This record gives sequence, C-alpha cells and structure tokens, in this order.
Amino acid sequence: MTTTSGSLTSSRSLSYIALFAALMAVFGLIPKIDLPFGVPITLQSLGVMLAGCLLGPRRGFLAIALFLLAVALGLPLLPGGRGGLSVFVAPAGGFLFGWMFGAFACGLLMRLAVRRIGGTTGLPLLAAAFLSALVGGIGVVYAFGIVGLSWIAHMSLSKAALAMLVFIPGDLIKCGICAVLVQTVMRGMPAWRLDRD
Repeated sequence: MTTTSGSLTSSRSLSYIALFAALMAVFGLIPKIDLPFGVPITLQSLGVMLAGCLLGPRRGFLAIALFLLAVALGLPLLPGGRGGLSVFVAPAGGFLFGWMFGAFACGLLMRLAVRRIGGTTGLPLLAAAFLSALVGGIGVVYAFGIVGLSWIAHMSLSKAALAMLVFIPGDLIKCGICAVLVQTVMRGMPAWRLDRD
C-alpha cells in the first residue's frame, strides 16, 4: 500500500512539473517587448512565480529546469521563437538561470509563510503569495539577471542594476497577478497543498 501511494505521489509530482513547464512554454507564445540593452520584457517571469508558489521549492525548481532543458535542446519556447544554447549567453542569460532559483525561493517562502499563518485563504495568503513572488520572482531573479547582464554586456553592476529599473513596475503587477491566482486556486481546490517540499 505504501509503495502504491508513493508511486501515485511521484507520478502526480511529475505531472505537476510537466504541467508548469508547459505553462512556461505557453507564456512564451505571448510576444516579447524588446529593450535597447538586449533584455526583453516577457510574461514568463509570472510562470516562474506561479511554479514556485504553487508547487513548492523543489518541484518549482524542477519545472523551470525542465523548461530550460527543452530550450537548451533547441526548442523555440522563449518569446520570439528563441531557443538553443546561445540564449544562455545572451544579455538576458542571467535571468534564465535565475528563473530556477527564483522559483525555488518563491516556493520556500510560500511554504514557510503558509505554515506560519496556518491558513490558505484570505488576505494573509494573498500577502504571503505577493511577498514570496516579490522576493523570489524579482529579488532572486534580478540578482542573477544583473550579474549576467553586467558580464555579457561589459557594464558595471550598478549600471546593469539601473537598467533593470524599467522592469520593476511590470513585475510588481505580475506579483499581484500571481497572488490573486494562488488565492483563486486555493478557493477552487482547497485540497491543494502550498506547504509541500
């Protein structure tokens, strides 16, 4: 019985990971907005936030890693039909690596917050999801993105950080959307576990 239960849990985890990797691909179909310094505005950062907040740190990380593996293999899953190894050494390459760790951070913070507030509905959950997305989806991802842009574009870290300011308003909106979607999922699927590993 334990083996069967473990197998079902493992199969469900793989399904969730594949589902959120596919969601990232769907977000990649939405056209990007190109900026002069080579880092585009895309909707895929919302997918990173959702994967972390809804799947937890480990599964969120694996979902984004699976998506990036598909991109590395050449599938044109990034906005504009981009794919292949070259995207990882482009000015936005740091963001791509940061997506995995951003999803992990979102999931970790979400798990800790849910365990602390002891509930999965209402304003506390909304605030927890927003803050998790803010720290993981913006803080962690931007840290990788700034370092990557600085290295690839040969600019100082401060200049690269300044260039990132244009993304802040849009990403704050994505944090809000993420929080609302997490709240919606929990209302529609109360059995969904936000405190998973």
